[in-house]
Amino acid sequence: MNSNFLSRIGLGNIDTGYLFLIIFILLIIIIAGIAYIIYENIKFRKAYKKFMKGSTADSLEDKIFQMCEEQDSLRKLGLKHSREIKELYAKHQSAFQKVGLVKYDAFKEMGGKLSFCLVLLDENDTGILINSIHNTSGCYCYSKRIKNGKCDIVLGEEEQLAVDKATRRKMKVAKSSDVEAEE
Repeated sequence: MNSNFLSRIGLGNIDTGYLFLIIFILLIIIIAGIAYIIYENIKFRKAYKKFMKGSTADSLEDKIFQMCEEQDSLRKLGLKHSREIKELYAKHQSAFQKVGLVKYDAFKEMGGKLSFCLVLLDENDTGILINSIHNTSGCYCYSKRIKNGKCDIVLGEEEQLAVDKATRRKMKVAKSSDVEAEE
């Protein structure tokens, strides 16, 4: 079967069965595309109805402004908390964080290890050393300043052990029987 129309457009030799097959496949593709568009449209309408439920344009505008105000207040609160954290960190650096305590017998005739050396240091290993020496006539206390883990005054064996414990350094001094480090 020859068609005058197909002959005029230069397709007179094409079998009309093939032409119908091509048109049928294109029709199925178009129907599938339309079905997909309808499905997406229904899905969008459901989401839109859920979003707009109980709302008018004015109430949505109020909600948007309210959300913007909440965002601003949360940002300001975050900045405030950031400043407070920085302040706390600055204060924390100068607070005593490291402790070294050594109990010992200052004199051989005394027992019970009633003398002690206490070291309190901050993050930079700066602080104080308190030494309390107990003997039969009383108890005497004195302090020394520690800066960067060192003291300007010569330290005794117990004092150095307490400083090393506070700074977490290992002591390389031979242990004597009258010096005890509390673990």
